[in-house]
Amino acid sequence: MLLDEPQHMGDRKRLLPSFHGGRMKDYGAMMSRIAREKVAGWPTDQPFELWPCMQDISMEVVMRSVFDGIDPARGELLRERIAGLTNWINQPRRLALLAAFGSRSITANSGFRREMGKLEAVVLEEVRLRRARGIADGEEDIVSLLERGHAQEGDPASEEKMRDELVTMLSDGPTATSLAWVFERLLRYPKKLARLREEVLRDEGDEYLDACVKETLRLCPAVPLVMRRLIEPMELGGYMLPAGTIVAPCIYLMHRRADIYREPLEFKPERFLGGADAGAYTWIPFGGGVRRCVAASFAQLEIKRVIEVVLREFDLRAAADGDEEAARSSVSFAPGGGARVIATRRAPGPADRQPLAA
Repeated sequence: MLLDEPQHMGDRKRLLPSFHGGRMKDYGAMMSRIAREKVAGWPTDQPFELWPCMQDISMEVVMRSVFDGIDPARGELLRERIAGLTNWINQPRRLALLAAFGSRSITANSGFRREMGKLEAVVLEEVRLRRARGIADGEEDIVSLLERGHAQEGDPASEEKMRDELVTMLSDGPTATSLAWVFERLLRYPKKLARLREEVLRDEGDEYLDACVKETLRLCPAVPLVMRRLIEPMELGGYMLPAGTIVAPCIYLMHRRADIYREPLEFKPERFLGGADAGAYTWIPFGGGVRRCVAASFAQLEIKRVIEVVLREFDLRAAADGDEEAARSSVSFAPGGGARVIATRRAPGPADRQPLAA
């Protein structure tokens, strides 16, 4: 995320095969299985926060994607270390420093280095264990694909390089945040929710589901802006910006431009129906250009699969009236109330079918 070209392009090239082709079908089936496992334990007929539940699902998805088959005890330790780092960053005072002075205000902190070091140690141990036993035929998790990619280039990565790439892949807070926002928004619009449920239950494709996801990411992007430091001068809007200038395209404001989106503050998934696609540089929840999030398709697939499972298993209603305000969570903005809902388990009907595998 922080690399400059050309090193960034080399790393991106190795990661891309993990998120394309047949791998996505396998991921989709895995995401649906995990979602079914997790929602089985949800409380019913009482208020609870959906956001932590989505964090639980997203964490398990990314763990199995990156380290499939990890020793259960080490996997649990890894989850604890990721949660410890996230909780440290999410303290209000630290978030204020992050907003005011950028990432270096956090990464230079001894407390951050301590928590990050704990996480890095577990990831590094797993890298060493995998290398000691070798990659078995048929292993297709991300760590295996990365090792193969480096080997094919004739330049195996150092243990520290692998550790750093994998720590980045394990940092998946925005997907859980987006999942919480999808339901927070849909529950305020019962007719739209009913239309989506009918599409899911009748297995009528995913056109409206895709539109609901895109509209939620437009109105509630997990990350409000992206920041880049110019490595060479750039002309922008009639101004010449010198090298070293920090530029920050604002996703939040772009998505609310009335000249691009009619009634921009309204939740209208219909704006993405009928062949209307999201603009490459006007719908940018995952960034754009060569810096677009390498796992954007993975994240959207996960959101869709989880929505499908939840709508098949439960009838949901908001636990309170009124929209939830956004609250800062690390680099993301999550529902301030945690997306509080009341879930009632559905009795399977004749229209119910198994979720799509991809």
